[in-house]
Amino acid sequence: MKLLRVGQKGKEKPAILDKDGKIRDISSHVKDLNPDFLNFKTISELRNIDLKSLPELSSSDRVGSCITKPGKFVAIGLNFSDHAAESNLPVPSEPIMFMKATSSINGPNDNIEILPNSKKLDWEVELGIIIGKETKHIEQNQAQDHILGYCLVNDVSEREWQIEKMGQWVKGKSHDTYGPIGPYLVTKEDIKDINNLNMSLDVNGERMQTGNTNTMIFNVDIIVAYVSKFMSLQAGDIITTGTPPGVGMGKKPQLFLKAGDTLRLSIDNLGEQNSKIISL
Repeated sequence: MKLLRVGQKGKEKPAILDKDGKIRDISSHVKDLNPDFLNFKTISELRNIDLKSLPELSSSDRVGSCITKPGKFVAIGLNFSDHAAESNLPVPSEPIMFMKATSSINGPNDNIEILPNSKKLDWEVELGIIIGKETKHIEQNQAQDHILGYCLVNDVSEREWQIEKMGQWVKGKSHDTYGPIGPYLVTKEDIKDINNLNMSLDVNGERMQTGNTNTMIFNVDIIVAYVSKFMSLQAGDIITTGTPPGVGMGKKPQLFLKAGDTLRLSIDNLGEQNSKIISL
């Protein structure tokens, strides 16, 4: 099942992609794809609906973030060994956690803002996990009972703010528009093997990142169980799980985004993002 949100910013309608690729309005069943409805009960109910009986939405309409108003936006750093190497950092012995502000969430094809004082704006294609129910102190073998689905994430990062300014990584990860997610929330049953998905990111049509979830240091089950030891997770929370090599910071010489640049991200079965960098 592929769920999405369609419409002008702030006026999105929850929708589902039917087997023919048509976008169907599910607002008569689900008010929005927010924590009140992002749970296993909702998914079960949606599976029993005759999708052809639902109104069709235009495929030309804007696609918003695939979820809205999550309680938490958790992120895992350096979760690909080759990305750690290009960052000149040791492979972590356990997951590195940080937070992104939920206000950074952006539509998959919306513009990404660059500020006048931003010098090192970077890209990161990532796999996002969407939580489906209360999760606290669980074990790895229980994780799938708590994962509702997955989505594509761009963990946009201002490296100077992240690394060279005083404080934690959250500072470089949380500006408005730094968290494009979607286009789809894909339920876990519709992904054959979450540990074998190809990932890619292009800047201005040039391939920068190529990877696969099979090279993640910590897989999704480990991550969900690990995070749950330090904080409870609720339905609708999102965890983004790290990026493969090819970020701008790791280039020689380093390469960072500027106004006018375009990004294309893709992960198997999760769709793609196409965004543009604009001056704020």
